[in-house]
Amino acid sequence: MRPHLATLVDDFRRHGEQRAVVLHRGTRQYACSYGELARLAERFASTLLERNVAVGECVVLWGRNSAEWIAAFFGCVLRGVLVVPLDAAGDVDFARRVIDETRPRLIAADRSLLLQLESAVPRLALEDLAETLPLVSSPANLQEPSLSLDTPLQILFTSGTTSEPKGIVHTHRNVLASLDPIECEMQKYLPYERIFHPLRFLHTLPLSHVFGQFMGLWVPPLMAAEVHFENRLQPRRLVQTIRTERISVLAAVPRVLDLLQTHLEAQFPGLGQRLEALHGKRVWTRWWRLRDVHRAFGFKFWALVCGGAALPAGLESFWSELGFALIQGYGMTETAALITLNHPFHIGRGTLGKPLPGRELRIGPDGEILVRGEMVSQARWQDGRMQVAGDDWLATGDLAEQDAEGQLRFRGRKSEIIVTAAGLNIHPEDVEAALNRQPGVTASAVVPMESAAGSEAVAVLLFRGSLEQAQKAVDEANLELADYQRVRRWKLWPQLDFPRSGIGKIQRRKVTAWLATQAAGGAAAPAESDPLSIMIARITRSQPRKLEDEMRLDRDLNLDSLARVQLQTELDERLGVSITDEELSRLLTVGDLRNRIGLDRAERITPAEAPQPTPQLSQPEPEMVYPKWTWSAPAQLLRVFFQEAIMRPLVGLLAAPRVMRLPGFIPPEKPLLIVANHVTAFDAPLVLFALPAPMRRRVAIAMRGEMLEDFRHGRRQGSPLRNLLAPASYWLITLLFNVFPLPNNGFRRSFAHAGEAMDHNYHVLIFPEGRRTRDGKLQPFRSGIGLLASESAASVLPVAIRGLGELKVSGENWVRSGKLEIVVGQAVSYKAQAPEQLAEALHKSMAELL
Repeated sequence: MRPHLATLVDDFRRHGEQRAVVLHRGTRQYACSYGELARLAERFASTLLERNVAVGECVVLWGRNSAEWIAAFFGCVLRGVLVVPLDAAGDVDFARRVIDETRPRLIAADRSLLLQLESAVPRLALEDLAETLPLVSSPANLQEPSLSLDTPLQILFTSGTTSEPKGIVHTHRNVLASLDPIECEMQKYLPYERIFHPLRFLHTLPLSHVFGQFMGLWVPPLMAAEVHFENRLQPRRLVQTIRTERISVLAAVPRVLDLLQTHLEAQFPGLGQRLEALHGKRVWTRWWRLRDVHRAFGFKFWALVCGGAALPAGLESFWSELGFALIQGYGMTETAALITLNHPFHIGRGTLGKPLPGRELRIGPDGEILVRGEMVSQARWQDGRMQVAGDDWLATGDLAEQDAEGQLRFRGRKSEIIVTAAGLNIHPEDVEAALNRQPGVTASAVVPMESAAGSEAVAVLLFRGSLEQAQKAVDEANLELADYQRVRRWKLWPQLDFPRSGIGKIQRRKVTAWLATQAAGGAAAPAESDPLSIMIARITRSQPRKLEDEMRLDRDLNLDSLARVQLQTELDERLGVSITDEELSRLLTVGDLRNRIGLDRAERITPAEAPQPTPQLSQPEPEMVYPKWTWSAPAQLLRVFFQEAIMRPLVGLLAAPRVMRLPGFIPPEKPLLIVANHVTAFDAPLVLFALPAPMRRRVAIAMRGEMLEDFRHGRRQGSPLRNLLAPASYWLITLLFNVFPLPNNGFRRSFAHAGEAMDHNYHVLIFPEGRRTRDGKLQPFRSGIGLLASESAASVLPVAIRGLGELKVSGENWVRSGKLEIVVGQAVSYKAQAPEQLAEALHKSMAELL
């Protein structure tokens, strides 16, 4: 066993410039090598030393997964400082209570989260660590010499429901007791790993959770694996990332696997029947017959590691039948992650695997799992101090069965067993498994409700369909259950998803509380119980209202292009319904939207009464092309030659613009988002003319998508000859100006392309008015520019074209008029602003230049 976890920083240094972390945030990617990670951890440790943060004192770490988060964590590890990780999606009131309880010496958090805290504790913004932390001259002196296996490592607070939070204290020994047997077993396979190196993990879990830490902090350094962090749980985005980044392993909770299954079944109609036909076939036969599905993920992807919650049998069967290795384990916060684990190459179907070496496990008389070993935490943090528990066997509160081979089969939580008035025990997981297999049931929660006769089990369904269809699903599920388990009372959950924890578990207490209010007559108004109405109201910042099928999304519900993108994202993340940009642009009414996502009206109409899609929905249009060949070296060489030898001399000769750069302008080191006012078709050459040479040679330009498509397909050009020449114009414009399409609606793919262009070190030029001005005046900016600026996290450079609007309106000849000026402003970083506010701020900055 390693002497302590700080030795992993030595592994960071040894792996050098191999990529360690790739953060997928918004439209951008941010990569960090193991060497950079080690140096940033050392700088954080040095800061702790300068601030006199002593061994055993606390530092709160509160933020989304990132390289900076990992560096701050390991900086604390080097100094023997207790880390207090908090879930970035958690409640701010809970964070305040934890801060009061632990009395930290420092808070390192995302800037947006720091703004919500009023604490006087010193703080650091995680995003600014690389720029603000001092450089380290002697890293060898930073490691605390007293570090040992029994040094406290972190405090994990697992519940926010009481006024006094209680924390689980992990030592280095607790974590290494799980990591050591895996590292030893891994040695057998490392020679083969070189063939596929580097292994890449797509990580969708919070690093504040033990499962997330195991897959994001402890295992990857053992093999110099890349960890890709994805915070948006959109199935289409996850699949695309797996394919394009050549991901090997997905680490996720069951909820994510469920969303991906829904997405695949929509993308590959009849997939369920194909799996049934292939049941029992050899794995290579199934792989070959399902190669189209594997092609969607990329052929390097082979395994899913699932934990954090119980995995339904149907979900496990789906992924296993597809031919992927589905690896499950069992553990809890008190055991610093793992108790049992499936071997990746000897998976026990339907089990949580066998106990790892170094731990004892037994099943109590009532089926409860009891464990002991070095991985069990022996300390709690309560009342502002560490208290030693000293228990021999840990009663987990989980129920399981153990087969003859030692494999563990999960049965549920002891505390969630429902004891009926007849004294019979109902395991909610058994009933939920039967319900979740029925068509239309997205998820279910079986919870107790008190009645005059005593406690009874009630099923709450997340269902997409009518009341009659829901009743049929319940009846079909009852056929699979024993008489005492059968569902006799059920309710439909009124929102798009159940309340869930940070790792996707349904929060049963909140479901039970809601059920109690229903029983007490606290039913919501129809509009407030319609999940689609609630979602639209949240996006448009309005009150929920009753939605009629004939309502227009734009005119009646104020869903502009930005709001549609937000709606598209939420449907993807919360329902697993992937709507393409082209489909979204053709959804005109509430009825269209309901039909597409499979939701009935609030009053739950039957399918026969459901309105039919408008004719526009059945008219497919070709998807827009987002060219990347323009980033190749030959294309770049031709473009630079054109710009310097032809375009710039022509602009200087004909337009003769006067270029003004504000005092202090410095060409940026990082890609910018360049915004300009839109007057004529020649605006892009004018803007490029005004930029310094290093900038203009690496610019990607957003052009109206519909116009580009007309060029590409040779249509709507006014004459047959122009239609014939249009495709050639498309190829020339695309090559010489590095353009990509930005459509009027459904611009999510355009934003993704813009982010990828920035990742390739291109500045992105966009005209946020969306169309050329007719009166020469600056028009309102499209709201999407704020979203693009927010998601790209790039500084914005305004460039104003003066005088051309007036010349256009007056009809004067603009050739060498002497009235044309191009003003290059200062690049501004807009942080922690809503997209709408950002669009307004950009419009104001442009107006000031004009």
